[in-house]
Amino acid sequence: MQTALAEQYRNTAHGQRAEDILRSCVHCGFCTATCPTYQLLGDELDGPRGRIYQIKQILEGEQASAIQRGHLDRCLTCRACETTCPSGVQYGELLEIGRELVEQQAPRPLLERIQRQLLIGMMSNSRRFGVLLRIGQLFRPLLPGKLKQKVPPMQRAGDWPAQRHTRRMLVLDGCVQPATLPDINAATARVLDRLGISLLRAPQAGCCGALPNHLSDPERARQMARANIDAWLPLLDDGVEAILVTASGCGVQVKEYGHLLADDPDYAVNALRVAAAARDPIEVLADATLPTLWHGKGPKIAFHAPCTLQHGQQLSGRVEALLTRIGYRLTPVPDSHLCCGSAGTYSILQPELSGQLRSRKRVALLSGRPQLIASANIGCLLHLAEPDSAPVLHWLQMLDRDLAAQAG
Repeated sequence: MQTALAEQYRNTAHGQRAEDILRSCVHCGFCTATCPTYQLLGDELDGPRGRIYQIKQILEGEQASAIQRGHLDRCLTCRACETTCPSGVQYGELLEIGRELVEQQAPRPLLERIQRQLLIGMMSNSRRFGVLLRIGQLFRPLLPGKLKQKVPPMQRAGDWPAQRHTRRMLVLDGCVQPATLPDINAATARVLDRLGISLLRAPQAGCCGALPNHLSDPERARQMARANIDAWLPLLDDGVEAILVTASGCGVQVKEYGHLLADDPDYAVNALRVAAAARDPIEVLADATLPTLWHGKGPKIAFHAPCTLQHGQQLSGRVEALLTRIGYRLTPVPDSHLCCGSAGTYSILQPELSGQLRSRKRVALLSGRPQLIASANIGCLLHLAEPDSAPVLHWLQMLDRDLAAQAG
C-alpha cells in the first residue's frame, strides 16, 4: 500500500513503523473473512482492511474524529486477521499506533475517560480488585440474575507444592486471576511438581500491562512492564529457566515487552530478555512425559482456543494435540478461529457485540455435547461460564484434577 505520511510523522518512530506495516498490506481483503466484527456488522470500516485505511488517512494528515475512534474501539484485537494475512501485516501493532493517535486528536468525553481510568485502576491492581470482588460475592445472593452471573462464586486455591526441585520456573500471578480463579496457578504448580519443576512467584510483580495497553494508555502499560522486569530479573539471574504465563492474554503482552520498551534505553535489553523467557504452559508441557489417562474412553472436552493463544502467540492446536495424546476426546468446535467476545474489557465497553459473539461461541462449543469446556485464558473462562451448563475450566485445572485422580 502506497503511503505519504504527513510531515509531523515522517521522522518519528511511530510514523516509520506504521509506514513499514502499511506498505506490507496489499489490500487483498482476505482478513475480512475472519474478522468477528465485520461478520456481525458487515461494514468495511469495522473490518481490518477498513481500519487500516482509516489509520493510513490519519497518518497522512487527516484529522481524527469520534467516528474513527468508534470503528477502532469496536476492534477486539483478536488478531485473527494476522493469522489469515498472506502478507504478514502486523495489524495489532498498527492498531496500537492508530488508537494512540486518535486519543490525542479526538479526546474522549469526560465520562468515557473516567470510566477507562476506573477500569485500569480497579482491574490492574490485584488487591483492590480482590476487595471489590469479595464485596460482590458477599452480596451475590441478592443480585439480579444477569448481574449475579457476572460475579463468579468464591473459589479457593488448592495446595501449592513446596520448592524442592533443581529446575525452577516463575509464574505471573496476574491481576484479575488471583481473586477470581486462584486455583489455576496452583494447579499449574502441582502439574509441574509431578514433572520435577518447582513453580515460584515474585510478589513484587503485578499486572502485565495488557489492560492499559488495550485502553490506549501505553505509558501506564510501560510502567507495569518495567515493574515486572525489575521483579523477575533477579530470579532469572539466579537460574530460573522460564516465566510461565497461564493466562494467554497476559502471555501475549509479556512476550511483546521488547516491542513495548524498544525505545527505553534503560529497559530495552532486559525487556527483550524477559520476553524471550516468557512461555505459555503448553510450550513447556507439549513434549513432557505425561501418563495416558484414558485409552479411547476419556471424557468429551470442547477446547476453546483463546485468540491470544492461537493468533497472538501462534500456538494453535498445541493444547488440543496434548489433550488428545493423553486420552481426552475433543469434540469439534465450528469456527474455532473466531473470538468469544471477552477481549479484556471489551465485554464491559462493547456489551452488545460481545454478547452476540459469546452466544455464537457457546453454540459452537456445545454443538458436540461435551462434558466440559476447557480454555487457556481467564477472561474467556469467566465470559463463557454459565450456570446449569457444561462447566468451564482452565485446561491445567482439568489436567491437574485428572492426574491426581489417576494417582489415587
